[in-house]
Amino acid sequence: MTELTLEEGLKHIQDLDKAAMEQAKRRWDSVAKPLNSLGLLEEAIIKIAGIQKDSHVNLEKKAVVICCGDNGIVEEGVTQTGQEVTGIVTQNFAKGESCVCLMAKQAGAAVLPIDLGVASELSGTEKDFPDLDHQIRIWDRKISRGTRNFLYGPAMERRQAVQALETGILAAGHLKEKGYSLIATGEMGIGNTTTSSAVVSVLLKTNPETVTGRGAGLNKEGLEKKIQVIKQGIEKNQPDRTDGIDVLAKVGGFDLAGLAGLMIGGAIYRIPVVLDGFISGAAALAAAAVCPRVTDFLLASHVSAEPAGKMVLDALSLKPVIYGEMCLGEGTGAAAFFPLLDMAQTVYCRMSTFQEIDVKEYQQFV
Repeated sequence: MTELTLEEGLKHIQDLDKAAMEQAKRRWDSVAKPLNSLGLLEEAIIKIAGIQKDSHVNLEKKAVVICCGDNGIVEEGVTQTGQEVTGIVTQNFAKGESCVCLMAKQAGAAVLPIDLGVASELSGTEKDFPDLDHQIRIWDRKISRGTRNFLYGPAMERRQAVQALETGILAAGHLKEKGYSLIATGEMGIGNTTTSSAVVSVLLKTNPETVTGRGAGLNKEGLEKKIQVIKQGIEKNQPDRTDGIDVLAKVGGFDLAGLAGLMIGGAIYRIPVVLDGFISGAAALAAAAVCPRVTDFLLASHVSAEPAGKMVLDALSLKPVIYGEMCLGEGTGAAAFFPLLDMAQTVYCRMSTFQEIDVKEYQQFV
C-alpha cells in the first residue's frame, strides 16, 4: 500500500458521481412502495452510490475503526476516571469484549483499533496492518505516549498532527485495498470530550459553555472546571480556526486527528464514512476545515446526547438517522446504524418495481 502524504491525498479527492446518484434515485422511485417513504435511509443509499460511483451499492464488507490516544489535559481533573482507563479499554478491544466489539460482531463488521498515542504499552499489537478477517488486533501507529497538557502549550507539534492525519488516510487506503466498502468511526481516549469541546468551540466560534457537556458523568463542579480549562487552553494557544491542522495540534488529540484523517481517506479512496457521535463530529469539523469536500463522503448515524451533538451535525449539513440519546462513544452509534443500512440496501436491491407487479406508479407532487 502506497502511503500518501496529506498534500498528495487531497489532490485525489473528486466530486460525488451525480449520474450514479440519479440512477439510484430512479431505482428508489421505481420500487413498489410510497415515494421517499424510507426517508433518510433512501438518501443514505443515494449518497453512497455517488461516493462509490456505482448505483449498484456495495455494503458487503464493513469495518469500525477505533482511533485511540491519551490526552495530557486529563492532568487538570476534567474527567471522572484516570488516564489508565484508555489503555485498559484499548486492550479490551483486542479481546472483543467492549460494547462496540459486541455490536460490530452482531452487525457483521470487522474492528480495527489503532494505537495513535496510548500512554501505556499494549500487548498484542502489530506494526503491519492487521488481518481483519480473522481476529481483532491493535495496529501500532503510536506517535507519542499521549499528548501534552494544552493548558500550558500546544497539545502536540504540527508535524505530529499531520502524522496522525496521514495514519487515518493510510488506514482508509488499506481498507479499500482489502475490499471494505463502509467505514464507521470510533475512538478511545480519556479526556476526549474535553479536547472535542475545545475543537468545536474554536471551529464553530462558540463559547465553551455552549458546547461542553459532562462527558462520562462529571458533577456540576466538574463541568464548571472543564469549561474553565477549555477557555484557558484556547486563550493560551490561540488556535487558527481557518486551519484545521492548527486547531487539532493546539487543543485536539491524536484520536481526533486520526479520525479526521480517516474521513479524508474515505474521500480519497471513495469509501463512505459513518460518523459516531460528538467526538467524531468534532473530528469531522476539523477534517472539513482541512478540506471542505470531505463532508460529501460522510453519513451521520445518530445525534449524540452531548450538548453540541446536533449543533455539530447542523454545521456539517448532515442529518442523523437515529435519535437514541446515546453518548457511549467507541463507535457504538455508528455500528448501530449498520443494520439499518443493510435493510435499506436489501429493499433497494431486491424489492419488486411497480412495473413488475403491474401497479401504477406513485406521482411526485411538489
